[in-house]
Amino acid sequence: MRVSHHTVRACLPIGSDSDLAWVRQHVRRAAAESGFGLVQQTKLVTAASELARNTLIHGGGGHVEVTALDGGSAPGLRLSFVDTGPGIRDLDQAMTDGYTTGGGLGLGLSGARRLVHDLTVDTRPGRGTTVTIVVWATDMPRPRAEP
Repeated sequence: MRVSHHTVRACLPIGSDSDLAWVRQHVRRAAAESGFGLVQQTKLVTAASELARNTLIHGGGGHVEVTALDGGSAPGLRLSFVDTGPGIRDLDQAMTDGYTTGGGLGLGLSGARRLVHDLTVDTRPGRGTTVTIVVWATDMPRPRAEP
């Protein structure tokens, strides 16, 4: 299934704990407005909270871009968490269940990946990290988001 036009809904800063709260509120509102059920909203907000905290703590801050997607049969959201921090030295280790450096919900990237339909990581040592998640407002098989 081809994903059609994207509409950037917001670009929110992540530089403080109060920004984390604002990101959670905005993501919940965007999910509700896109037709996500309560369970889907909760999963998305949980994943977004963990990834926003990672952006702040490990990436030194950054931003999240919230984009509305139209997958044809269901609306979706894409969230890209972007930082210019040190990058992830060992992505395979960071994606391992149970791996944590402390301070977050203990979900890590692998936990966030289980809460969403798609999670990709673009990281370069010394150049930062972008973690992108995609969630669709349906329980049907998901289309793959195009880059």
